[in-house]
Amino acid sequence: MTDLIQWPETAKVDRVIPKERLYAEASAGAALKQRFVDEVQRVRWAYKLGEESLRLAPSESVTEIQVFVVDLKGSSLDNSVLAAIDKTVPSQIVFELRRKDGLWAEQVMTAAYKRTGSKIRGSDYFRTGWISSEQPRIPLPAALDMDGLYSQLLGSLLPHPIRPVEDLSDALDRVGRIRVLTREISALEKKLHTEPQLNRKIDLRKQIKERTQVVAELTDPLPSNKE
Repeated sequence: MTDLIQWPETAKVDRVIPKERLYAEASAGAALKQRFVDEVQRVRWAYKLGEESLRLAPSESVTEIQVFVVDLKGSSLDNSVLAAIDKTVPSQIVFELRRKDGLWAEQVMTAAYKRTGSKIRGSDYFRTGWISSEQPRIPLPAALDMDGLYSQLLGSLLPHPIRPVEDLSDALDRVGRIRVLTREISALEKKLHTEPQLNRKIDLRKQIKERTQVVAELTDPLPSNKE
C-alpha cells in the first residue's frame, strides 16, 4: 500500500494521551519506558471508527477501530512501543507514525492483527512505506460492517495482497508461512557457503530450490493448484 487513509471527520476525537499513562497501564519495564521517552514526542487518539461515527454494524470480534497518531522524536519507532499501546486498549488500533526533519514530513500507517485476549508481539506489525505528508489521502474503504472494514484496512498493509475470495486469517497464515520459509532459505544459503562436502552441497541446493518454489507459489497473487 502506498497511500494513507482520509479518516472521516465524523469519527474525529483529537485527544492527546500522556505517555506516562500508556506505559504505566502497560506495566512497562525500565527499557520500554526509556523507549517511550527517547522515541515518542506525542501520542494522539485521533479517530474512533464505529457504529456511531460510520453507521457500520459492529461484529463479535470488531466493535470499534481506534486511530492513534504517534509523533516521533527521531526517524523510527521500536514496535515494542506500539505493542505496549495496543496492550492498554481493548479494541483494534491503526497507528499513523509521523516524523519530521526540517521542511519535510513523512508518515507511515501500521497495525497488527489484534484478537480478543491475544498478545501482540513487535514482529506482528505490518506497515506501509514512508509517505510524504503532502501526498493526497484516499477515501476510507467501503465495507458492510466493522469486521469487513478492519479486514480491508489490515489487508492493505500486508506485504502480499489478499487473494480473491481469501479471508484475512488465511492471508495472515500465508504471510506467516512465507516468513518462515524465507528464514529457512537464508539459513540454508549460509550453510551452503561454508559446506565443504559436495554431496551435502547438492542436498542443500535441493532444499533451497524446494522452499523457493513454495515461496513463489505463496506469493503469487492467484491461488496455486498445488497448495
